[in-house]
Amino acid sequence: MEPDAGTSTPGRISRDDVAYVARLARLNLTDSELDGFTGQLADVLDHAADIEALDLDGVAPTSHPLPLSNVFRADVPTVGPADEADHRLFCDEVLAAAPAAEESRFRVPPVLGEAP
Repeated sequence: MEPDAGTSTPGRISRDDVAYVARLARLNLTDSELDGFTGQLADVLDHAADIEALDLDGVAPTSHPLPLSNVFRADVPTVGPADEADHRLFCDEVLAAAPAAEESRFRVPPVLGEAP
């Protein structure tokens, strides 16, 4: 059942309005929850009305308060040897320090299931 249009003050949400929305959302609210949510929702709507009343002519819309930029870099080695021969030696040194290595890769124990 929809709340009666005459039960709520224009611009102010009523307990019946909150109960109606709760029913639409299939929420079972207690009387104390209805009372609390009515006040909270009224505060949110009052705040939205305050924002709507601001003179924002000439203010560009924004989606974020700070400028956003891509912080990713190319996926290339930045530390280590410059040429291929030195790179191979560098990789061999790293793999030699690993507890287990196989075919130029780190060998780790199986995580899911059994080992092949």
